[in-house]
Amino acid sequence: MDVPYRNRFIIITAVLTIALSLGACGKPREGGAPPFGAVPEVSFITVQTETIALTEELPGRTYAFLVAEVRPQVSGIIQKRLFTEGSEVKAGDVLYQIDPTLFQAAYDNAAANLAVARKAADRARAGLQTTLAQVARQQATVELARTNRSRFEDLVKEGAVSASERDQAVTEAQVAEATLKAVEAQAKSDQEAVAAAEAAIKQAEAVLQTARVNLGYTRITAPIGGRIGKSNVTVGALVTAHQPNPLAVIQKLDPIYVDATQSSANLLRLKRNIEAGWIKGGARGQARVKLFLEDGTPYPLEGTLKFSDVTVDPSTGSFTVRMVFPNPKQILLPGMYVRALVQEGVVDRAILIPQQAVSRDLKGNPLALVVNGSGKVEPRMLVLDRAIGDRWLVSSGLAPGDRVIVEGIQKVRPGVSVKAIPFGSGQKEVSQPPTKPEPPAKAK
Repeated sequence: MDVPYRNRFIIITAVLTIALSLGACGKPREGGAPPFGAVPEVSFITVQTETIALTEELPGRTYAFLVAEVRPQVSGIIQKRLFTEGSEVKAGDVLYQIDPTLFQAAYDNAAANLAVARKAADRARAGLQTTLAQVARQQATVELARTNRSRFEDLVKEGAVSASERDQAVTEAQVAEATLKAVEAQAKSDQEAVAAAEAAIKQAEAVLQTARVNLGYTRITAPIGGRIGKSNVTVGALVTAHQPNPLAVIQKLDPIYVDATQSSANLLRLKRNIEAGWIKGGARGQARVKLFLEDGTPYPLEGTLKFSDVTVDPSTGSFTVRMVFPNPKQILLPGMYVRALVQEGVVDRAILIPQQAVSRDLKGNPLALVVNGSGKVEPRMLVLDRAIGDRWLVSSGLAPGDRVIVEGIQKVRPGVSVKAIPFGSGQKEVSQPPTKPEPPAKAK
Protein backbone atom coordinates (compact mmCIF):
# COMPACT_ATOMS: atom_id res chain seq x y z
CA MET A 1 0.00 0.00 0.00
CA ASP A 2 1.53 3.32 -1.06
CA VAL A 3 1.61 6.32 1.28
CA PRO A 4 -1.06 8.48 -0.42
CA TYR A 5 -3.56 5.61 -0.43
CA ARG A 6 -2.84 4.81 3.20
CA ASN A 7 -3.37 8.44 4.22
CA ARG A 8 -6.74 8.52 2.49
CA PHE A 9 -7.80 5.31 4.25
CA ILE A 10 -6.84 6.73 7.65
CA ILE A 11 -8.78 9.96 7.03
CA ILE A 12 -11.97 8.13 5.93
CA THR A 13 -11.80 5.77 8.90
CA ALA A 14 -11.44 8.69 11.31
CA VAL A 15 -14.41 10.53 9.82
CA LEU A 16 -16.65 7.47 10.06
CA THR A 17 -15.60 6.87 13.65
CA ILE A 18 -16.39 10.45 14.66
CA ALA A 19 -19.78 10.34 12.89
CA LEU A 20 -20.76 7.10 14.60
CA SER A 21 -19.70 8.48 17.96
CA LEU A 22 -21.75 11.64 17.53
CA GLY A 23 -24.76 9.63 16.38
CA ALA A 24 -24.57 7.37 19.42
CA CYS A 25 -24.26 10.31 21.82
CA GLY A 26 -26.94 12.49 20.19
CA LYS A 27 -30.45 12.97 21.62
CA PRO A 28 -33.45 11.31 19.95
CA ARG A 29 -35.46 13.46 17.54
CA GLU A 30 -38.34 15.39 18.92
CA GLY A 31 -41.43 13.23 18.88
CA GLY A 32 -39.44 10.03 18.83
CA ALA A 33 -39.40 7.38 21.52
CA PRO A 34 -37.34 8.14 24.67
CA PRO A 35 -34.25 6.11 25.48
CA PHE A 36 -34.97 2.72 26.93
CA GLY A 37 -36.08 2.95 30.55
CA ALA A 38 -36.49 6.78 30.55
CA VAL A 39 -39.74 8.38 31.82
CA PRO A 40 -41.34 10.36 28.93
CA GLU A 41 -41.88 14.06 29.39
CA VAL A 42 -45.16 15.74 28.48
CA SER A 43 -46.51 19.29 28.66
CA PHE A 44 -49.88 19.87 30.24
CA ILE A 45 -52.38 22.57 31.06
CA THR A 46 -54.48 22.66 34.21
CA VAL A 47 -58.18 22.82 33.47
CA GLN A 48 -59.81 25.98 34.75
CA THR A 49 -63.33 27.30 34.32
CA GLU A 50 -64.27 30.66 32.89
CA THR A 51 -67.38 32.59 31.97
CA ILE A 52 -67.95 32.93 28.24
CA ALA A 53 -70.71 34.24 26.01
CA LEU A 54 -71.66 31.74 23.34
CA THR A 55 -72.23 33.11 19.88
CA GLU A 56 -73.05 31.60 16.53
CA GLU A 57 -72.06 33.05 13.19
CA LEU A 58 -74.82 32.86 10.60
CA PRO A 59 -74.62 33.77 6.90
CA GLY A 60 -77.35 36.07 5.67
CA ARG A 61 -78.49 38.82 3.35
CA THR A 62 -80.03 42.22 3.86
CA TYR A 63 -83.60 43.09 2.90
CA ALA A 64 -85.48 46.37 2.93
CA PHE A 65 -87.69 46.97 5.96
CA LEU A 66 -90.57 48.07 3.70
CA VAL A 67 -90.94 47.76 -0.08
CA ALA A 68 -93.62 49.52 -2.13
CA GLU A 69 -94.02 49.15 -5.88
CA VAL A 70 -95.61 52.30 -7.30
CA ARG A 71 -98.32 51.55 -9.87
CA PRO A 72 -101.00 53.76 -11.46
CA GLN A 73 -104.61 53.26 -10.41
CA VAL A 74 -106.03 54.99 -13.49
CA SER A 75 -104.96 54.95 -17.12
CA GLY A 76 -103.54 57.96 -18.89
CA ILE A 77 -100.52 59.84 -20.20
CA ILE A 78 -97.69 60.80 -17.83
CA GLN A 79 -97.40 64.60 -17.85
CA LYS A 80 -94.73 65.11 -15.17
CA ARG A 81 -92.22 63.20 -13.09
CA LEU A 82 -91.85 65.05 -9.79
CA PHE A 83 -89.00 63.23 -8.01
CA THR A 84 -85.25 62.71 -8.36
CA GLU A 85 -84.18 59.12 -8.91
CA GLY A 86 -82.31 57.70 -5.91
CA SER A 87 -83.58 60.38 -3.53
CA GLU A 88 -85.45 60.12 -0.26
CA VAL A 89 -89.21 60.64 -0.47
CA LYS A 90 -91.86 60.96 2.20
CA ALA A 91 -95.22 59.22 2.32
CA GLY A 92 -97.72 61.34 0.37
CA ASP A 93 -95.17 63.07 -1.88
CA VAL A 94 -96.41 63.44 -5.47
CA LEU A 95 -94.27 61.31 -7.79
CA TYR A 96 -96.07 61.50 -11.17
CA GLN A 97 -98.83 63.58 -12.72
CA ILE A 98 -101.19 61.86 -15.18
CA ASP A 99 -103.13 64.04 -17.65
CA PRO A 100 -106.27 64.93 -15.62
CA THR A 101 -108.38 66.39 -18.47
CA LEU A 102 -110.80 63.47 -18.91
CA PHE A 103 -111.04 62.87 -15.18
CA GLN A 104 -111.72 66.55 -14.50
CA ALA A 105 -114.50 66.50 -17.09
CA ALA A 106 -116.01 63.38 -15.52
CA TYR A 107 -115.87 65.07 -12.13
CA ASP A 108 -117.55 68.23 -13.42
CA ASN A 109 -120.28 66.19 -15.13
CA ALA A 110 -120.91 64.20 -11.95
CA ALA A 111 -121.11 67.40 -9.93
CA ALA A 112 -123.67 68.84 -12.39
CA ASN A 113 -125.74 65.67 -12.29
CA LEU A 114 -125.76 65.81 -8.52
CA ALA A 115 -127.04 69.39 -8.63
CA VAL A 116 -129.84 68.37 -11.02
CA ALA A 117 -130.77 65.43 -8.79
CA ARG A 118 -130.93 67.67 -5.75
CA LYS A 119 -133.22 70.16 -7.54
CA ALA A 120 -135.48 67.34 -8.71
CA ALA A 121 -135.67 66.07 -5.16
CA ASP A 122 -136.59 69.54 -3.95
CA ARG A 123 -139.45 69.69 -6.48
CA ALA A 124 -140.66 66.25 -5.43
CA ARG A 125 -140.63 67.23 -1.79
CA ALA A 126 -142.57 70.43 -2.56
CA GLY A 127 -145.17 68.47 -4.55
CA LEU A 128 -145.53 66.03 -1.69
CA GLN A 129 -146.12 68.84 0.77
CA THR A 130 -148.86 70.30 -1.48
CA THR A 131 -150.55 66.94 -1.81
CA LEU A 132 -150.41 66.33 1.91
CA ALA A 133 -152.11 69.71 2.45
CA GLN A 134 -154.84 68.70 0.00
CA VAL A 135 -155.31 65.44 1.88
CA ALA A 136 -155.80 67.37 5.10
CA ARG A 137 -158.37 69.71 3.51
CA GLN A 138 -160.22 66.85 1.87
CA GLN A 139 -160.37 64.94 5.13
CA ALA A 140 -162.12 67.98 6.67
CA THR A 141 -164.51 68.10 3.71
CA VAL A 142 -165.34 64.42 4.14
CA GLU A 143 -166.07 64.87 7.82
CA LEU A 144 -168.41 67.79 7.05
CA ALA A 145 -170.19 65.86 4.29
CA ARG A 146 -170.70 62.85 6.56
CA THR A 147 -172.11 65.09 9.26
CA ASN A 148 -174.56 66.70 6.81
CA ARG A 149 -175.66 63.31 5.51
CA SER A 150 -176.39 62.07 8.99
CA ARG A 151 -178.28 65.27 9.89
CA PHE A 152 -180.38 65.19 6.71
CA GLU A 153 -181.33 61.57 7.34
CA ASP A 154 -182.69 62.56 10.76
CA LEU A 155 -184.56 65.58 9.31
CA VAL A 156 -186.20 63.44 6.62
CA LYS A 157 -187.65 61.21 9.32
CA GLU A 158 -189.09 64.28 11.04
CA GLY A 159 -190.43 65.66 7.71
CA ALA A 160 -188.31 68.83 8.03
CA VAL A 161 -186.57 68.31 4.69
CA SER A 162 -187.43 66.53 1.52
CA ALA A 163 -186.02 63.22 0.40
CA SER A 164 -184.28 64.93 -2.50
CA GLU A 165 -182.37 67.16 -0.13
CA ARG A 166 -181.31 64.11 1.84
CA ASP A 167 -180.19 62.36 -1.34
CA GLN A 168 -178.12 65.40 -2.29
CA ALA A 169 -176.36 65.30 1.10
CA VAL A 170 -175.61 61.59 0.65
CA THR A 171 -174.19 62.24 -2.81
CA GLU A 172 -171.99 65.05 -1.54
CA ALA A 173 -170.59 62.76 1.16
CA GLN A 174 -169.82 60.04 -1.38
CA VAL A 175 -168.09 62.51 -3.69
CA ALA A 176 -166.00 63.86 -0.81
CA GLU A 177 -164.90 60.35 0.19
CA ALA A 178 -163.95 59.49 -3.40
CA THR A 179 -161.97 62.72 -3.71
CA LEU A 180 -160.13 61.92 -0.45
CA LYS A 181 -159.09 58.53 -1.80
CA ALA A 182 -157.77 60.13 -4.97
CA VAL A 183 -155.80 62.75 -3.04
CA GLU A 184 -154.34 60.07 -0.71
CA ALA A 185 -153.28 58.04 -3.76
CA GLN A 186 -151.56 61.13 -5.15
CA ALA A 187 -149.80 61.66 -1.84
CA LYS A 188 -148.49 58.09 -1.90
CA SER A 189 -147.26 58.61 -5.45
CA ASP A 190 -145.54 61.84 -4.43
CA GLN A 191 -143.85 60.04 -1.51
CA GLU A 192 -142.49 57.44 -3.91
CA ALA A 193 -141.26 60.24 -6.16
CA VAL A 194 -139.44 61.84 -3.23
CA ALA A 195 -137.83 58.49 -2.33
CA ALA A 196 -136.73 58.03 -5.94
CA ALA A 197 -135.30 61.55 -6.03
CA GLU A 198 -133.35 60.96 -2.82
CA ALA A 199 -132.00 57.68 -4.25
CA ALA A 200 -130.95 59.58 -7.36
CA ILE A 201 -129.08 62.03 -5.14
CA LYS A 202 -127.19 59.18 -3.45
CA GLN A 203 -126.35 57.68 -6.83
CA ALA A 204 -125.14 61.04 -8.12
CA GLU A 205 -123.07 61.51 -4.96
CA ALA A 206 -121.47 58.08 -5.48
CA VAL A 207 -120.65 58.93 -9.09
CA LEU A 208 -119.18 62.24 -7.95
CA GLN A 209 -117.08 60.49 -5.29
CA THR A 210 -115.78 58.01 -7.86
CA ALA A 211 -114.92 60.86 -10.19
CA ARG A 212 -113.20 62.71 -7.32
CA VAL A 213 -111.12 59.61 -6.43
CA ASN A 214 -110.14 58.98 -10.04
CA LEU A 215 -109.18 62.62 -10.43
CA GLY A 216 -107.03 62.29 -7.30
CA TYR A 217 -105.40 59.16 -8.73
CA THR A 218 -103.97 61.28 -11.54
CA ARG A 219 -101.53 62.51 -8.88
CA ILE A 220 -99.51 59.37 -8.09
CA THR A 221 -98.16 59.69 -4.54
CA ALA A 222 -95.62 57.76 -2.47
CA PRO A 223 -97.36 55.11 -0.31
CA ILE A 224 -94.39 54.94 2.11
CA GLY A 225 -91.33 56.97 2.94
CA GLY A 226 -87.91 55.75 1.87
CA ARG A 227 -85.44 55.76 -0.98
CA ILE A 228 -86.93 55.65 -4.46
CA GLY A 229 -85.11 53.95 -7.30
CA LYS A 230 -85.04 54.68 -10.99
CA SER A 231 -88.17 55.59 -12.91
CA ASN A 232 -89.32 52.92 -15.34
CA VAL A 233 -91.38 55.38 -17.42
CA THR A 234 -90.77 58.79 -18.92
CA VAL A 235 -92.96 61.81 -19.52
CA GLY A 236 -95.39 61.09 -22.35
CA ALA A 237 -95.66 57.38 -21.61
CA LEU A 238 -99.08 55.74 -21.56
CA VAL A 239 -99.73 53.87 -18.34
CA THR A 240 -102.67 51.65 -17.47
CA ALA A 241 -104.44 51.04 -14.20
CA HIS A 242 -102.88 48.26 -12.09
CA GLN A 243 -100.31 47.41 -14.75
CA PRO A 244 -97.88 44.58 -13.84
CA ASN A 245 -94.72 46.67 -14.22
CA PRO A 246 -94.20 49.26 -11.46
CA LEU A 247 -93.41 52.85 -12.32
CA ALA A 248 -90.80 52.92 -9.54
CA VAL A 249 -89.92 51.11 -6.31
CA ILE A 250 -89.57 52.70 -2.87
CA GLN A 251 -87.59 50.92 -0.14
CA LYS A 252 -87.40 51.85 3.52
CA LEU A 253 -83.80 51.15 4.58
CA ASP A 254 -83.73 52.45 8.15
CA PRO A 255 -84.11 50.10 9.91
CA ILE A 256 -83.20 47.18 7.68
CA TYR A 257 -83.79 43.43 7.87
CA VAL A 258 -81.10 40.75 7.86
CA ASP A 259 -82.35 37.24 7.06
CA ALA A 260 -79.92 34.47 8.03
CA THR A 261 -80.14 30.68 8.03
CA GLN A 262 -79.55 28.57 11.12
CA SER A 263 -79.18 24.81 11.35
CA SER A 264 -82.07 23.09 13.10
CA ALA A 265 -79.54 20.71 14.71
CA ASN A 266 -77.76 23.66 16.33
CA LEU A 267 -81.06 25.01 17.60
CA LEU A 268 -81.94 21.66 19.19
CA ARG A 269 -78.51 21.50 20.82
CA LEU A 270 -78.94 25.01 22.21
CA LYS A 271 -82.38 24.19 23.63
CA ARG A 272 -81.06 21.04 25.31
CA ASN A 273 -78.15 22.92 26.87
CA ILE A 274 -80.47 25.65 28.16
CA GLU A 275 -82.90 23.10 29.62
CA ALA A 276 -79.99 21.29 31.30
CA GLY A 277 -78.86 24.55 32.90
CA TRP A 278 -75.44 24.46 31.23
CA ILE A 279 -76.22 27.62 29.25
CA LYS A 280 -78.08 30.62 30.61
CA GLY A 281 -80.16 31.78 27.68
CA GLY A 282 -81.78 35.21 27.48
CA ALA A 283 -85.09 36.07 25.90
CA ARG A 284 -84.94 35.18 22.21
CA GLY A 285 -86.42 38.47 21.12
CA GLN A 286 -83.91 40.45 23.21
CA ALA A 287 -80.74 38.80 21.89
CA ARG A 288 -78.18 41.29 20.67
CA VAL A 289 -76.66 40.66 17.27
CA LYS A 290 -73.43 41.91 15.75
CA LEU A 291 -72.86 42.13 12.03
CA PHE A 292 -69.86 41.80 9.73
CA LEU A 293 -69.93 43.14 6.20
CA GLU A 294 -68.93 41.26 3.09
CA ASP A 295 -65.31 42.44 3.33
CA GLY A 296 -65.08 41.43 6.99
CA THR A 297 -65.55 44.95 8.36
CA PRO A 298 -67.63 45.02 11.56
CA TYR A 299 -70.87 46.98 11.30
CA PRO A 300 -70.80 49.69 14.01
CA LEU A 301 -74.39 49.24 15.27
CA GLU A 302 -75.92 46.25 17.01
CA GLY A 303 -79.23 44.71 16.01
CA THR A 304 -81.89 42.59 17.65
CA LEU A 305 -83.33 39.20 16.83
CA LYS A 306 -86.85 39.71 15.44
CA PHE A 307 -88.23 36.21 14.97
CA SER A 308 -87.43 32.70 13.77
CA ASP A 309 -89.33 30.91 11.05
CA VAL A 310 -91.57 28.07 12.19
CA THR A 311 -90.76 25.81 9.24
CA VAL A 312 -87.51 23.97 8.54
CA ASP A 313 -86.43 23.69 4.91
CA PRO A 314 -86.35 19.91 4.30
CA SER A 315 -83.70 20.25 1.59
CA THR A 316 -81.18 22.08 3.79
CA GLY A 317 -82.24 21.27 7.36
CA SER A 318 -82.19 24.95 8.23
CA PHE A 319 -84.67 27.73 8.96
CA THR A 320 -84.70 31.50 8.57
CA VAL A 321 -83.82 33.87 11.39
CA ARG A 322 -84.76 37.53 10.90
CA MET A 323 -82.87 40.37 12.59
CA VAL A 324 -83.39 44.14 12.57
CA PHE A 325 -80.53 46.64 12.44
CA PRO A 326 -80.60 50.43 12.59
CA ASN A 327 -79.25 51.87 9.36
CA PRO A 328 -79.23 55.68 9.69
CA LYS A 329 -76.31 56.19 7.27
CA GLN A 330 -77.67 53.52 4.91
CA ILE A 331 -74.40 51.60 4.87
CA LEU A 332 -76.44 48.44 4.47
CA LEU A 333 -78.23 48.08 1.14
CA PRO A 334 -80.70 45.37 0.12
CA GLY A 335 -79.08 42.22 -1.22
CA MET A 336 -75.72 42.55 0.57
CA TYR A 337 -74.08 39.38 1.92
CA VAL A 338 -73.32 39.68 5.64
CA ARG A 339 -72.40 37.49 8.60
CA ALA A 340 -74.41 37.82 11.79
CA LEU A 341 -72.95 36.98 15.18
CA VAL A 342 -75.89 35.96 17.36
CA GLN A 343 -75.49 35.68 21.13
CA GLU A 344 -76.99 32.37 22.27
CA GLY A 345 -76.34 32.55 26.00
CA VAL A 346 -73.71 32.52 28.74
CA VAL A 347 -71.79 29.59 30.25
CA ASP A 348 -70.64 30.41 33.78
CA ARG A 349 -68.25 27.45 34.26
CA ALA A 350 -66.99 26.77 30.77
CA ILE A 351 -64.04 24.45 30.16
CA LEU A 352 -61.88 25.27 27.14
CA ILE A 353 -58.84 23.26 26.06
CA PRO A 354 -56.50 23.66 23.07
CA GLN A 355 -57.55 21.76 19.99
CA GLN A 356 -54.15 20.04 19.89
CA ALA A 357 -55.02 18.31 23.19
CA VAL A 358 -57.93 16.42 21.61
CA SER A 359 -57.41 13.23 19.65
CA ARG A 360 -59.80 10.63 18.27
CA ASP A 361 -60.24 6.94 18.90
CA LEU A 362 -60.79 4.37 16.17
CA LYS A 363 -64.51 5.21 16.10
CA GLY A 364 -63.84 8.92 15.77
CA ASN A 365 -64.91 9.79 19.32
CA PRO A 366 -62.96 12.68 20.90
CA LEU A 367 -60.71 12.00 23.88
CA ALA A 368 -57.98 13.69 25.88
CA LEU A 369 -55.08 12.29 27.90
CA VAL A 370 -54.71 13.58 31.45
CA VAL A 371 -52.04 13.08 34.10
CA ASN A 372 -53.73 11.68 37.18
CA GLY A 373 -52.66 12.04 40.80
CA SER A 374 -50.31 9.07 40.48
CA GLY A 375 -48.46 10.67 37.62
CA LYS A 376 -49.84 8.22 35.09
CA VAL A 377 -51.61 8.84 31.81
CA GLU A 378 -55.36 8.40 31.90
CA PRO A 379 -57.71 8.71 28.89
CA ARG A 380 -60.88 10.75 29.15
CA MET A 381 -63.73 10.50 26.66
CA LEU A 382 -65.07 13.96 25.87
CA VAL A 383 -68.28 15.56 24.68
CA LEU A 384 -67.39 18.63 22.63
CA ASP A 385 -69.85 21.45 22.10
CA ARG A 386 -68.06 23.60 19.53
CA ALA A 387 -64.75 25.13 18.51
CA ILE A 388 -64.08 28.62 19.81
CA GLY A 389 -61.02 30.02 18.09
CA ASP A 390 -58.21 27.47 18.53
CA ARG A 391 -59.87 25.80 21.52
CA TRP A 392 -62.61 23.26 22.08
CA LEU A 393 -65.52 23.95 24.42
CA VAL A 394 -65.92 20.77 26.48
CA SER A 395 -69.40 20.06 27.80
CA SER A 396 -68.45 16.88 29.70
CA GLY A 397 -65.44 14.63 30.35
CA LEU A 398 -63.17 17.05 32.22
CA ALA A 399 -63.28 18.78 35.58
CA PRO A 400 -61.46 21.80 37.03
CA GLY A 401 -57.96 20.85 38.14
CA ASP A 402 -57.45 18.09 35.58
CA ARG A 403 -54.02 18.15 33.93
CA VAL A 404 -54.54 17.71 30.20
CA ILE A 405 -51.57 16.74 28.03
CA VAL A 406 -51.08 19.10 25.12
CA GLU A 407 -47.55 18.13 23.97
CA GLY A 408 -45.94 14.73 23.91
CA ILE A 409 -49.18 12.84 23.29
CA GLN A 410 -47.47 10.69 20.66
CA LYS A 411 -44.83 9.54 23.16
CA VAL A 412 -47.20 8.11 25.77
CA ARG A 413 -50.01 5.66 26.16
CA PRO A 414 -52.61 5.14 28.90
CA GLY A 415 -51.20 3.77 32.14
CA VAL A 416 -47.57 4.86 31.72
CA SER A 417 -45.81 7.16 34.17
CA VAL A 418 -44.73 10.54 32.84
CA LYS A 419 -42.85 13.65 33.83
CA ALA A 420 -45.35 16.50 33.58
CA ILE A 421 -44.20 19.97 32.54
CA PRO A 422 -46.56 22.94 32.70
CA PHE A 423 -47.16 24.03 29.14
CA GLY A 424 -45.20 27.14 28.22
CA SER A 425 -43.50 27.56 31.61
CA GLY A 426 -40.13 26.00 30.76
CA GLN A 427 -39.99 24.51 34.29
CA LYS A 428 -40.42 20.83 34.84
CA GLU A 429 -42.98 19.55 37.26
CA VAL A 430 -42.27 15.96 38.20
CA SER A 431 -45.50 14.11 38.70
CA GLN A 432 -43.83 11.35 40.71
CA PRO A 433 -40.36 10.67 42.16
CA PRO A 434 -38.03 9.74 39.33
CA THR A 435 -37.15 6.11 39.10
CA LYS A 436 -33.65 4.95 38.39
CA PRO A 437 -33.62 3.40 34.97
CA GLU A 438 -32.32 -0.10 34.71
CA PRO A 439 -29.11 -0.45 32.71
CA PRO A 440 -29.49 -2.15 29.40
CA ALA A 441 -28.51 -5.79 29.31
CA LYS A 442 -25.04 -6.45 28.10
CA ALA A 443 -24.70 -8.26 24.87
CA LYS A 444 -23.42 -11.74 25.35
